[in-house]
Amino acid sequence: MPDRRTVYAVVVALAVLLALALVAVATDPGLLPTGPYERTTVTVVDDATGESLATVDVRVADSLPKRYTGLSDTDSLGPNEGMLFVHDGEARHAYVMREMAFPLDIVFVGADGTITRIHHAELSPEGTADSDLTRYAGRGRYVLEVPYNYTVERGIEPGDRVAIAGRWGPDDGA
Repeated sequence: MPDRRTVYAVVVALAVLLALALVAVATDPGLLPTGPYERTTVTVVDDATGESLATVDVRVADSLPKRYTGLSDTDSLGPNEGMLFVHDGEARHAYVMREMAFPLDIVFVGADGTITRIHHAELSPEGTADSDLTRYAGRGRYVLEVPYNYTVERGIEPGDRVAIAGRWGPDDGA
């Protein structure tokens, strides 16, 4: 049977390792595993005419690790593919192009499904530090990322509406 000093040393070592792991994750949430992404469909509708402007097959980022990682582990998107970021409530958010391989349109969507802001986000220069990345800010509960100029090509503008299939979206009681 090990003596008390040995047991104490092992417990202290484990506590230190746990503390270091917690600090690392708090500093960089992307270190947490993201797990599989659920998928759903997002439809964008012209607010004035009710005409469908686009239908996008999206991966859903509905946890902090998934929102932090975003599309940074993705090489490209198909013409009607994207990612939907789901936040707990409507608030002001800022997104960056961390470790991205391609530019994006970043679309902020309010809790009621109204598009509030659209950014056309270029790639950051190679080697840009996280603290120097351009912050694309807007207000919303949801953020839709689609290929660069997707919104221009389809005539999507602030004020248009977004419908989200499944358990997310304006009809979920939020």
